Amino acid sequence: MQATKQQQIVVYFIEEAKEHLDTIEQGLLSLAATMADAERLNELFRAAHSVKGGAAMLGFNGIQKVGHHLEDCFKLLKDHSVPVDRPLEDLFLQVFDVLKALIEELQSPYGFQEQVAEKAVRSAEPKFVELEHYLNHLIRNIAGASPSISASQSSAASPDTTARIYAVLKRLLQLFKQGDTPANRQQSATLCARIRQLHPSSEWQGLTQVAQTAIANPKNSYQTLAPLVIKELKQATDLIAVGRASEIIPSQSLQRLGAAPIASVAQSVASTPAAVVPSSRQSVSTSSITIPAEPRAAAKVLLTTFDKQQLIELAEFLMKAIQ
Repeated sequence: MQATKQQQIVVYFIEEAKEHLDTIEQGLLSLAATMADAERLNELFRAAHSVKGGAAMLGFNGIQKVGHHLEDCFKLLKDHSVPVDRPLEDLFLQVFDVLKALIEELQSPYGFQEQVAEKAVRSAEPKFVELEHYLNHLIRNIAGASPSISASQSSAASPDTTARIYAVLKRLLQLFKQGDTPANRQQSATLCARIRQLHPSSEWQGLTQVAQTAIANPKNSYQTLAPLVIKELKQATDLIAVGRASEIIPSQSLQRLGAAPIASVAQSVASTPAAVVPSSRQSVSTSSITIPAEPRAAAKVLLTTFDKQQLIELAEFLMKAIQ
């Protein structure tokens, strides 16, 4: 069962990594056009960052190192409008090919061999150095150039913050691998509470609260929890890294796993029992959801759960309750 969970998570990583590889490759094949589009350039940075973070969490050190090199170089492109020439394009594609080969190795019938990957990375190290040196050379040649930082960058989390989140996610993954025990569930729930403190956005707070509730529920198997929780927390971390925390929202699947009794939901929203949905509605559906205590995050959960008519009824009831 432990092997099955690990395989599921690796499959998710491979699927996501292949999408990120497509994004990076398309961006590099038309690098001049990419440089002229801040959003496309940001997508390249985010793709490299995501591959790096996922590899670090799963212990694929070779992939992590190459992803980190690309991430650093894309950061330089984001901060400085350097002229795009053939040598720059060739160097980027050479480094990209190393990353692509390592990810393809994950699907090899012989399995991923970290020693082989590390050897490949060491052999490619001169390419990484040459690319970084050439980029810095272009930057120095730009007289009076100033960093071109987008608004989303300015609100992005610091590398230290995302590194700390990834470290906790790696520990959470290790606990999932160890198997389902009361002690492991308690530690996993505690890690979710700890990781919540690493970023102040209400969306991150809401997601980690739902994840914590899902883990704490013994009815949810680790085999179901592990791929879903790790995937959603990692994707949210990637959004935080590029200043897009407002886009974080727990999936319907995770919300169902994190469902709490109606009384608990009401307590999260308000201290009065008036926040409970009327009994007439409870008779229609016995399903429940977890609502974060932070108002904006709670509103997002409600908007994704109820249809328009249900929201109108809920709003009318709440208005009567607070009058």
